Amino acid sequence: MSHLHTAALKATKLNHLKQLHAQLFQRSLCSDNYWVAQLIKLCTRLHAPPTYVSRVFDSVHQPNVFIFTNILKFYSQLGAHSDVLYLFDKMQKCNVAPDAFVYPILIKASGKCGVVFHAHCIKMGHDWDRFVRNAIMDMYGKFGPLEIARELFDEIPERAVADWNAMISGCWNWGNEVEARSLFDLMPEKNVVTWTAMVTGYSRRKDLENARKYFDQMPERSVVSWNAMLSGYAQNGCSEEVIRLFNEMMSCGVCPDETTWVTVISLCSSHGDASLVEGLVKMINDKGIRLNCFAKTALLDMYAKCGNLAMSRKIFDELGTYKNLVTWNAMISAYARVGDLASARGLFDMVPEKNVISWNSIIAGYAQNGQSKVAIDLFKDMIAKDVLPDEVTMVSVISACGHLGALEFGNWAVNFLEKHQIKLSISGDNALIFMYSKCGNMKDAEKVFQSMDTRDVISYNTLITGFAAYGNAIEAVELLWKMKKENIEPDRITYIGVLTACSHGGLLEEGQRIFDSIKDPDSDHYACMVDLLGRNGKLDEAKCLIGSMAMHPHAGVYGSLLHASRVHKRIDLGEFAASKLFEIEPENSGNYVLLSNIYASARRWEDVDRVRGLMTIGGVKKTTGWSWIEHEGEMHKFIVGDRSHERSADIHRVLSETEKKMRLAGYMADTSCVLKDVEEEEMEEMVGTHSEKLAVAFALLVTEPHSVIRVVKNLRICRDCHTAIKIISKMEGREIIVRDNNRFHSFSEGQCSCKDYW
Repeated sequence: MSHLHTAALKATKLNHLKQLHAQLFQRSLCSDNYWVAQLIKLCTRLHAPPTYVSRVFDSVHQPNVFIFTNILKFYSQLGAHSDVLYLFDKMQKCNVAPDAFVYPILIKASGKCGVVFHAHCIKMGHDWDRFVRNAIMDMYGKFGPLEIARELFDEIPERAVADWNAMISGCWNWGNEVEARSLFDLMPEKNVVTWTAMVTGYSRRKDLENARKYFDQMPERSVVSWNAMLSGYAQNGCSEEVIRLFNEMMSCGVCPDETTWVTVISLCSSHGDASLVEGLVKMINDKGIRLNCFAKTALLDMYAKCGNLAMSRKIFDELGTYKNLVTWNAMISAYARVGDLASARGLFDMVPEKNVISWNSIIAGYAQNGQSKVAIDLFKDMIAKDVLPDEVTMVSVISACGHLGALEFGNWAVNFLEKHQIKLSISGDNALIFMYSKCGNMKDAEKVFQSMDTRDVISYNTLITGFAAYGNAIEAVELLWKMKKENIEPDRITYIGVLTACSHGGLLEEGQRIFDSIKDPDSDHYACMVDLLGRNGKLDEAKCLIGSMAMHPHAGVYGSLLHASRVHKRIDLGEFAASKLFEIEPENSGNYVLLSNIYASARRWEDVDRVRGLMTIGGVKKTTGWSWIEHEGEMHKFIVGDRSHERSADIHRVLSETEKKMRLAGYMADTSCVLKDVEEEEMEEMVGTHSEKLAVAFALLVTEPHSVIRVVKNLRICRDCHTAIKIISKMEGREIIVRDNNRFHSFSEGQCSCKDYW
């Protein structure tokens, strides 16, 4: 037996633990209460995998108080508070009476509900045990009311250092700097924890000067003290100070612990500095440091943010059974961030127990990678599983609604926010402005903007971009001057939005003045200016502007000229712009289609065929045009000539009836956009079933009379559909809002908000 005791005391690795366990098996002691309690105690010290510890615990049929106490300590160390409370419930069912040692663990695990155990301790007479009393004080110091903690403190006849420390920490938790400092000054004997509490307290208040003063005055420092100061610098963005202090710590011979490594690794992660990472990893390897799962998770995240997903996944796989939820979430987020949604979703589906961060990572991944519908569907699954979203979730979902133009579901999300009292920060309000703007509801977008206590450049940019898409140039320009008055400096996005608004609104002189005011215009600003000149028929000036550019023009610049060439039927400039675009982005089908449209308008069918031949040779496929519309929380998608919808027969019937009424009203199909030399009747049939017409027909079929119809289209609306929808809006007495890939068209009473200027 003495041999076994010696083995337990000398165990420093998991292999030693397993060897001891094997010897207990050989001696038929593996189910003995005493030795199982010792094994679990050893598991806690050596950070054994939870699955292994669980098997050790389950090997005993009637665990005693020592086994329960040790297993509770193990899960408490892991931060697995729900497991602690579950095991305590099991302890009661086994009729094992807890002793005083159990209650500090339970109080810590219960958080603000620890008041229940305070009452239990009073009933059992454990409230005067100094460890229990200290845990109770600590609980009230964290969760309140602080007054009760002070009452308990004042009642203590002989206060231990730990009691003073609990009270000082409680004061800092509730922002009471004066009381914390007063207690510190009154304290007869201070230890390293006391000084560290002061460093931590001032760091949280962003008072790094005082934090460093107390740190420098410490008679002795533990690794926890160094961690407190390092965390203070890290949390306040002082990265250089973190590295400097970390080097000082190493030179003093203080061995970093897991918290140190998590802090420093996380800092490197946020910087994404590959050389910094390389140096840090070399130091870890050279010193033979064994990182725990938290530090390895930080390392995983660091590699991911530096673009090395292979190393991230290697660390993830090596963690094996040591993976915790933070590790899973970090890996899911890493894949989602680079757009590898298949890998992210594969891991997400495997997570043993998902939390709100797991859901946020995958929802944001889909939302940020253009798969808004999937993001919303995942959000619905999240709600169905009774996981309460937070602001991060709602920002992703609201943004996804904006991208889809799903105003109906967006309004539902806003109501959900109010119902569950989820408070939005400035980023949440910005997401709302974006959603309303992208759904064509500028009234509510502006309402959110006006209600904000503070606004940043993103708030202004989002609303300006919304006005630009609607062609509200005057409003966009006024916002530019307003933000300058509020001392918010416009950025490149601001000027792109305002110039686009001027272009859509026809404000040539104002746009020129704003363009001239930009200190260092980039290619995007030139593209906006070329578009503005082109829309006003000044195509030769636009070409001269391109020639004057200090930088090499990108595709957007020539694209603006190509669009203008089509509108004004300038075949020469269209050919010039297209030739440049074929060099810059040879796989973009839109450029070939636009040039083909220019030729088709002039009935130059041989040139149309030549361009189509270039597409075939280059393997370029025309982008499929689609439109979708929201109805009863679902998105309905249509492509040209679509007959796949479950109500296709009814949709085509409504479309046919509507077309007959339109012809009586004088409508004639505009077939200039058809890229084939076919009979006029066939051309009319081609344009007659464009996706936006099918979407409008569906809306006429399923929505209430006089309600607003909202359609989203991935390409620009064609001339024929534009004319047709104007007529439909008058015939049906409907406002029909179409968002194409360039701007909004609000059709009402036979007119469009763009005034045919698009």
